[in-house]
Amino acid sequence: MSNGLIPATILTGFLGSGKTTLLKRVLSESHGQKIAVIENEFGEENIDNEILVADTEEQIIQLSNGCVCCTIREDLRSTLSVLAAKRRRGELDFERVVIETTGLADPGPVAQTFFMDDEIAESFLLDSILTLVDAKHAHQQLDTRQEARRQVGFADQIFISKSDLVSAQEVDDLSHRLKHMNPRAPQRRVHFGEVPISEVFDLRGFNLNTKLEIDPDFLNESANDHHHHHDHEHGEHCDHPHHHHHDDDVKSFVFRADKAFNPAKLEDFLGAIVQVYGPKMLRYKGVLYMKGSDRKVVFQGVHQMMGSDLGPKWTPGEKKQSKMVFIGVDLPKDILLQGLEQCLA
Repeated sequence: MSNGLIPATILTGFLGSGKTTLLKRVLSESHGQKIAVIENEFGEENIDNEILVADTEEQIIQLSNGCVCCTIREDLRSTLSVLAAKRRRGELDFERVVIETTGLADPGPVAQTFFMDDEIAESFLLDSILTLVDAKHAHQQLDTRQEARRQVGFADQIFISKSDLVSAQEVDDLSHRLKHMNPRAPQRRVHFGEVPISEVFDLRGFNLNTKLEIDPDFLNESANDHHHHHDHEHGEHCDHPHHHHHDDDVKSFVFRADKAFNPAKLEDFLGAIVQVYGPKMLRYKGVLYMKGSDRKVVFQGVHQMMGSDLGPKWTPGEKKQSKMVFIGVDLPKDILLQGLEQCLA
């Protein structure tokens, strides 16, 4: 990467979803990339004993295929700064970092490390959060574990593994359920964690780019909902079979407007919202049409950390409109939508 920052990928996922398979491939396959893998060593299924020499004093081990593996003994921040320092001194050579969070972790604080800490932000760039979902056990895990639902809400990319162990209908139902929770993450079905390396890295899920990819069916569905039953939350009245069993607390909604935003009002409103609801806001992103600017404004955030950037100019003939997506735990959809309406110029 031209700016010299080291791209980082956060890998999260339920127990048994194939994270370990994916990591083993990264650590042992000859893919020609030099990758540092940071493992949370409270992992349920430790990969140390298979690939690494156990009981070594050194936390960081260089592997034969050019990868580096290290376990987190303290916090992520200190591990990252040690890796960056060793790389600057020429003691370690790696091009990117993959951080595995444990099966029950909330990836939020891990992601925030990359924004809150100046020293880390000077060396690393968060590329994306990948969530692996085990098709066989997903419904049960999503029903019973909020952490599992949060991991889905955080994702930039979702890999559904073990889909060969369940019926096609079950995978479709799961895919639909996940889309309601997180319409901005593309989903891909993979065979037990076996994913081409090219589909794992450089996804730029965290960049402030002007692509707000939301599944078009989801947008149409929301729009139809709006016309037919004003009094219902999107999701309850969804024509997809079996969907009504799940009213997950992790939900998403989209705001669209053709009128421009008043920049000062919007800034005040979003600032107030993240103060109050930040812990429940997992991911949010928007491409905005601002009064007084001939350029798109892109904003996004994780919990209370919000960033924005000027994007490219609106091209002649392009329809100017704002599109935002919010993903969170029991967010008050009406308050947010009405508040945003009131920020329009």
